Amino acid sequence: MMTNLFSVFDPSAIFGISLNWLSTFLGLLMIPSIYWLMPSRYNIFWNSILLTLHKEFKTLLGPSGHNGSTFIFISLFSLILFNNFMGLFPYIFTSTSHLTLTLSLALPLWLCFMLYGWMNHTQHMFAHLVPQGTPAVLMPFMVCIETISNVIRPGTLAVRLTANMIAGHLLLTLLGNTGPSMSYVLVTFLLIAQIALLVLESAVAMIQSYVFAVLSTLYSSEVN
Repeated sequence: MMTNLFSVFDPSAIFGISLNWLSTFLGLLMIPSIYWLMPSRYNIFWNSILLTLHKEFKTLLGPSGHNGSTFIFISLFSLILFNNFMGLFPYIFTSTSHLTLTLSLALPLWLCFMLYGWMNHTQHMFAHLVPQGTPAVLMPFMVCIETISNVIRPGTLAVRLTANMIAGHLLLTLLGNTGPSMSYVLVTFLLIAQIALLVLESAVAMIQSYVFAVLSTLYSSEVN
């Protein structure tokens, strides 16, 4: 049962090649060209969201946010948000439910932040390992704790996004599999529960993409 349940996350292969990962970039083909040429309600709404995120990320980054560095985090938010929403549609591969994608996004970002920080702000990075006001006796332990918490950051970023995507899809799959064995009255309640869960998953898709982008921005601001 568990094998069948988790098989919804398995990428299927066509002629020995897994084409499911192309769904990550499928949105670029689905966006109509008129979206880029003429302003519309959706265009204005999406641009207002991006502008709000730009202002927030610029505040989090501080002085370094004025040179356009916020756009990489806005692009990251857009990519994750689109893939989270695409996974809610039937028969569409959910790429953000795989550590292959989420860790590929989190690990290079974290490595770049660490290399930049240790190469350009070495004293600041050493000082960050010991919080201000720490007693001298606890300093060695604080260095170990801060180092471990710093090293596991890309893993926590990737696992948080993957786990939230998997949990919601598993609930939807479980409810969908119990439908054929229920009576018509219970199927009605099951349908209502699935719609409510789908709305909840839509909110989770937005929240998790926002959390991933904000945490990445905060990790970047710490090395400056």
